[in-house]
Amino acid sequence: MSPAHDDTTPARPGDWRTIATLLPYLWEFKGRVIIALLCLGIAKVATVWVPLVLKDIVDALDRSQVSVIALPLGLLLAYGLLRLASSAFGELRDVVFAKVTQRAIRRVALKVFRHLHALSLRFHLERQTGGISRDIERGTRGISFLLSFMLFNILPTLAEIALVALILLLNYDARFALVTVGTIVVYIAYTLVVTEWRMKYRRQMNELDSRANTRAIDSLLNYETVKYFGNEDFEARRYDANLARWERAAIKNQTSLSLLNLGQGSIIAVGMTLLLILAAQQVVEQKMTIGDLVLVNAYLLQLYMPLGFLGFVYREIKHSLADMEKMFSLLDKHAEIADAPGARPLQVSQGRVRFERVDFGYHPERPILHQVDFEIPPGQKVAVVGHSGAGKSTLARLLFRFYDVDGGRILIDDQDIRQVQQRSLRAAIGIVPQDTVLFNDTLYYNISYAKPEADPEEVYRAARLAHIHDFILSLPEGYQTEVGERGLKLSGGEKQRVAIARAILKDPRILIFDEATSALDSHAEQAILQALAEIAHRRTTLVIAHRLSTIVDADRILVMAHGRIIEAGGHAELLARGGAYARMWALQQQEK
Repeated sequence: MSPAHDDTTPARPGDWRTIATLLPYLWEFKGRVIIALLCLGIAKVATVWVPLVLKDIVDALDRSQVSVIALPLGLLLAYGLLRLASSAFGELRDVVFAKVTQRAIRRVALKVFRHLHALSLRFHLERQTGGISRDIERGTRGISFLLSFMLFNILPTLAEIALVALILLLNYDARFALVTVGTIVVYIAYTLVVTEWRMKYRRQMNELDSRANTRAIDSLLNYETVKYFGNEDFEARRYDANLARWERAAIKNQTSLSLLNLGQGSIIAVGMTLLLILAAQQVVEQKMTIGDLVLVNAYLLQLYMPLGFLGFVYREIKHSLADMEKMFSLLDKHAEIADAPGARPLQVSQGRVRFERVDFGYHPERPILHQVDFEIPPGQKVAVVGHSGAGKSTLARLLFRFYDVDGGRILIDDQDIRQVQQRSLRAAIGIVPQDTVLFNDTLYYNISYAKPEADPEEVYRAARLAHIHDFILSLPEGYQTEVGERGLKLSGGEKQRVAIARAILKDPRILIFDEATSALDSHAEQAILQALAEIAHRRTTLVIAHRLSTIVDADRILVMAHGRIIEAGGHAELLARGGAYARMWALQQQEK
């Protein structure tokens, strides 16, 4: 089987599935759809009637009768009204249907957006943001084209062809209808076959376009890294390599399109020539009038122009379906973490957190945690320390249920977090992450993101407690200062203070500090630690730390290595044991 065949054959069931997916959005506004179809019907009837009136006008002028001035005037007015009706009802149809199309685009885009947020962290760590954004952009554009042109161009054009063929068959020699229908059948068959063959080039273009866009966005997001290593030319070459592949696919696509257009034009030219020869012969034999010749010619132009457009529409619909294929495939992505059937909201009474013999690995062949078992009593602070790769940050991801444990369970107030609603679970937990990524918006927006309905005074109070309020006021635009993409306009310390302010504003029962002061200098760290101690008071707190000096006041310290807890106890107790914690403490004191 040829590659071309492999590439296009499976698309048919997917095409019908894609179209079926859009039908509910059409039927939501069934009144508008019906009115639009009525307008379309009136416009098409007026269009088909125009050549009949034109024939009567020509024949009336040809008779040289006394009433010739009066009769054509009435026909001319009728001709003008029919032309007006054809145009006006066509535009009215678009006005009525606009809301249907735009609402469908909005609903589908929102559905995809919500689904992407419902997918697991694993998917988002592996995704290519640039490619996904381009897939959604092309897919939503394809919806607009598909809804408008499939409903208002393909079906009406086929109905118009059938009506014209019937008029020709009833009023003229059967050969007119035969040539007309034969030309159309050949035209449609040629269009279908060549378009199906061409679709592999369109799919290649989409894939390469998404890949090039992904490369470009990834490079721009890592602008500083590119500059650090002087790799501008390397990035340009890598981007251009993707563009070169896209260029080759685009050339093949355009060449095949020209071949399709040439074939379509040839078929129409042959059909029109044959019909005009037949009509001229009939006029010479006085079996038809000049008006009949004009009518046949008008019908030919009227028929073959939309038929030519029909070929374009079919091509574009196939392109739209190919564009939408990638977008709808996102909806097929399985949501790895989902609420259990009948899941209830988490009820936090005390805030007790317990990890019971937890096993976990991001990949089956690479386990991270082994039989991790500990408890954070209500209102206490438990710190987890250890070298990089020990599995400390994984604890926070599991507590937020970004992943499900492979063995054991995690409880909050004796409720298995797999049996409660994710939204309620995450509402009860606040976090100050090690790597704070901000939205490309204002400082006010980023702080208030923890509680969008908060009033300004609450936001300012959170900023004061995070020791960032004075810094913000020193900026020319204050809280309306834009932080740039991913917060790149702020220093690491400033971003962490924003994250701390967000955690304060959220006011959760359970807090996680994941290297919360790693980007701060010693002076700022002491101020922030005091603020963290204030907000952690009476809250269940999990602290993931590298600097041991920041967790000496913890009620309990867990030392992790290779995914296991190897030591546990208070600061003084662990120092007295002289084990792994004591060695880490001594090493950090030497570094100071």
